[in-house]
Amino acid sequence: METIYEEMRDHPQITPFRLRVFEALLEVPGGYVTTYGALAERVGCDCARAIGGALRNNPLAPAVPCHRVVASDLTIGGFSGQRSGAMIEKKLALLQAEGVHFDANGRVEGRSLWQW
Repeated sequence: METIYEEMRDHPQITPFRLRVFEALLEVPGGYVTTYGALAERVGCDCARAIGGALRNNPLAPAVPCHRVVASDLTIGGFSGQRSGAMIEKKLALLQAEGVHFDANGRVEGRSLWQW
């Protein structure tokens, strides 16, 4: 059976940039999140929006856990190209099931923020 790394390298929709993003994202364990900006910095990119674009059409979700990326203000951000509705509810449910903690304002609590 292929590992997720082999599957990423062989997948026709995964560009070299997406591969760097996905590999870095796999470093974030369950129960933690990172921000689009921190992930951009990790892969040597100066554009958090480019990270969102790479994650928007993730063909290997949830094995490549794009739901673990939130906005810089620690609000939920987007998911599958959506900013509200059923997809955001799904992202929240995935994070909560992994043990990510949110405050009363819906922001991720600092103890759930992954630091490289």
